[in-house]
Amino acid sequence: MRPQSLFPLFCPVDSLPGIGPRLAKLFEKLTGPHVADLLWHLPSGLVDRSFRPTVAEAPSGRIATLVVTVESHEPSTAPRRPYRIRCRDHTGFLTLVFFHARQDWLERAFPVGEVRVVSGTVEHFNGEAQMTHPDRHGTLEELEGIEGIEAVYPLTAGLTPKVVARAVSRALERAPDLPEWIEPSVFRQRRWPSWKEALTIVHSPESEADLHLDRPARQRLAYDEMLANQLALSLVRASMRKLKGRSVAGDGSLRARIMPSLPFALTGAQERSLKEITADMAEPARMLRLLQGDVGSGKTIVALLAMLNAVETGAQAAIMAPTEILARQHFASIEPLLASIGIRAGLLTGRDKGKSRKAVLEDLAAGEIKIIVGTHALFQEDVVFQDLALAVIDEQHRFGVHQRLELAAKGRAVDVLVMTATPIPRTLTLTAYGDMDVSRLDEKPPGRQPVDTRVLPLARMEDVVMGVERAMRGGAKVYWICPLVAESETSDLAAAEERHLHLSQIFGERVGLVHGKMKAAQKDAVMEGFAEGNIDLLVSTTVVEVGVNVPEATVMVIEHAERFGLAQLHQLRGRVGRGSGASTCLLLYGSPLSETARARLEIMRQTEDGFRIAEEDLRLRGAGELLGTRQSGLPEFRVADLTAHADLLPVARDDARLILETDPELQSKRGEALRTLLYLFERDAQVRTLRSG
Repeated sequence: MRPQSLFPLFCPVDSLPGIGPRLAKLFEKLTGPHVADLLWHLPSGLVDRSFRPTVAEAPSGRIATLVVTVESHEPSTAPRRPYRIRCRDHTGFLTLVFFHARQDWLERAFPVGEVRVVSGTVEHFNGEAQMTHPDRHGTLEELEGIEGIEAVYPLTAGLTPKVVARAVSRALERAPDLPEWIEPSVFRQRRWPSWKEALTIVHSPESEADLHLDRPARQRLAYDEMLANQLALSLVRASMRKLKGRSVAGDGSLRARIMPSLPFALTGAQERSLKEITADMAEPARMLRLLQGDVGSGKTIVALLAMLNAVETGAQAAIMAPTEILARQHFASIEPLLASIGIRAGLLTGRDKGKSRKAVLEDLAAGEIKIIVGTHALFQEDVVFQDLALAVIDEQHRFGVHQRLELAAKGRAVDVLVMTATPIPRTLTLTAYGDMDVSRLDEKPPGRQPVDTRVLPLARMEDVVMGVERAMRGGAKVYWICPLVAESETSDLAAAEERHLHLSQIFGERVGLVHGKMKAAQKDAVMEGFAEGNIDLLVSTTVVEVGVNVPEATVMVIEHAERFGLAQLHQLRGRVGRGSGASTCLLLYGSPLSETARARLEIMRQTEDGFRIAEEDLRLRGAGELLGTRQSGLPEFRVADLTAHADLLPVARDDARLILETDPELQSKRGEALRTLLYLFERDAQVRTLRSG
């Protein structure tokens, strides 16, 4: 149960006065559905309304707060003409200008003969001062509330600054005094304010400096969020450890037989990771391990050997991929290797129907199929294993935690190995995968050639097309990446469909097209044509980013490369350089280039180290945009900024570990306060694990 002290904060946002159903929808879009969400909606700037000149002294272009007497109203005489209100003080005249305003409302707000306070940007027109749509206005008694420093909040269409500021202020009134959850020595050493005090400070900045991320109040709130994140992950990890596991330790016989068939000897990183995985599997506790490998670092081989470890004990293993293309590709690469040592593999995707699907399900339930490769189809109720011991999940960020658990529930005490080809900076690994042990593949298999990366302006398009033609004459396959599917009115990006048409006029039927709006079967057919058939030039949106393996592809052209994030450019470049031939990646950019875009393209030119690229991406863009947190399954922080507050994360992690060592059920006085913290940041599910554990 959520603590009673938080009830006022978890009421719907329309429980605040002045917010009806229409505004509630807009607030939900901007901040979230609860009053608490408004507390995390922090100011992005401020407006200083303390400048109070006379009308004659008010300069053009500056915000000023003026005290004037209303002289007369001049209603609009034509639809496009503004409504004017003439005012004065002892030094001169000021005209207030309103477009599309209601006369009855203006007459009530500005009665003739009365003194009014107006605040806004002053302009001069025909030598006389005017103010169009004052930001704030009121009576002389309201002067104090108008002339101070005002926080400016991010907005969405339909919400005005005044409405958002008022809603935040009302949410703050509901914020209770909460018991302190920060460890006393950290609290004293950092000289942080209390939680409620910190909230009040960040929402009432008095200078630009108060908006900085390193201010004590902002740091304190960032630490609260990081502590909630680390404590939640530690709780998940502890509850996984509590679950009954089983020791899975094969005798190495199948692995020894398959080793001679592998294309390369294992790298040091593969050997190390494999040792960590098999040691985990041998433990009586359940394994939950992340295998992080850069593009082409050989994760699939490591996963295959881990699955054989399970098969050696008489059990089964499953590998789940996010797309059908990827699942079929995994199957195509591991099935012949397994067949050579007499182990049967199966494939199950959404496309498999009828008799063939029924046969796979029967053989899986009977234990005839030892290793199954599949997509989300593996979750379906009628998929039954004889004895599933290891679940491998590829491209973890495409799946939620609950899907991970669903697959693990298909067996008894299943070990879980999660893989990602997206190199993630260490700070983000902590925030997203703190509940897992991490193995890193940071070496490439021998024989992999570096990719020659060049940066060119779009103006050299003709030269690029000629270069592509030469490469295709020499037998190369070429990727051509465009950022959008169809030309939209709001964008000048090259559309994939248009580029496909243009290149088809030059190369005819050798050009294929793949984009996210195509049906899976259509996409697969084109990809197959590119991998094995007569398609030599594949025009595509970023759907080819993850996993697709075409060793003959040696040229990658990325149009408008400046519009992509570093992690995405690195993933795309990883589609070439997978065979033994020399490969090239051409990054085409549109001018003018921003400083950040220039820096990104320069890093791509300098290095192929995905981990270095990920750290640079985090530095240049901040965590919010990195990998696009919504799609990537990475946590979205509301207050903490992982670049500015990175030093607080290890402190939060160590504190979370210490808490769970000394008070695993969070029963102490501080433990109770920490439960409140978890509920405050909506980590309710993790609190529930305390009870279910």
